[in-house]
Amino acid sequence: MENQKRRLVRRRIFAVAAGGAALGVGVAATLAAWTDTEWVFGGDGAGGAGVGTSTFAIEQNTDPGFDPTAWTDEPDNPGGQMVFTAAGLLGTELTPGDSVYAAVALRTKNASIAGDVQLQAADPAAGIATDDPGDLLFDALDVRVATSATAFTCDATAFTGPVTVIADGSLANTGATLTQSLAAASGSTQYYCFEVTLPDPIPLAGGTTPEDYMGRTIAPAWEFVATS
Repeated sequence: MENQKRRLVRRRIFAVAAGGAALGVGVAATLAAWTDTEWVFGGDGAGGAGVGTSTFAIEQNTDPGFDPTAWTDEPDNPGGQMVFTAAGLLGTELTPGDSVYAAVALRTKNASIAGDVQLQAADPAAGIATDDPGDLLFDALDVRVATSATAFTCDATAFTGPVTVIADGSLANTGATLTQSLAAASGSTQYYCFEVTLPDPIPLAGGTTPEDYMGRTIAPAWEFVATS
C-alpha cells in the first residue's frame, strides 16, 4: 500500500514537471510570434533609379552657315576648324592692315543643364604644322571677338552692329572679359565672330624687319571654358 502511494506521488510530480515544460514552450512561442518589415527606395516614379548626377556639356558649330546638322563635340586642342577669310582674301594671305574672319556657335547639349562660358586667350593648335620660328607672327597679330545670342554676319561689319565685343588686343594674350550664359538642353545658342588682323605697321620684335614676317603660318586655337 505504501509503495502504491509513493508511485502515485512520483507520477503527479512528473505530470507537473511536464506541464511546466509545456507551459515554457508556449511562453517562448508567444514572445517570438509574428514580425513584419517595410522597405522604400529612391526612384524616378517609374521604377528606375531616382538619385544621380546632372550632365553638363556644350557643343560647337563652325559651319559658315551654321548647318543644324553640323554640331560637334570638340573638347581637346586643336578642336573644330574655323576657316578665316575675308572678301577675296584667304587667312594665309595677310599683308599689313588686313583682317580675316571666322565664326563659331556654342550651345549646351540636349541632356545638359545650363551654364556659363568664357573664351580664353589663344594657344598654338596641337598637332598642326606651322612655320613661325620664334613666334614672330603669332606675337604680332591682333584679335577681336564679338558675340550675340542672335546669328549675325561675321565680317568687317560685325563689330559695328548690335553685338558685344568680348576680346580686343594681342592674339597671344587676349581672352574674353565677359562670360555668356547658355540655357539648358540646347535652349539657346551663342554666336561668336573672330577677327584676326596683321597691324600696319607691324609691331616688330627686336632686330627684325617687316620682311622677316613674310611667308609665315600659324594655327591659333582658342578654348571656351564652360561652367555649370
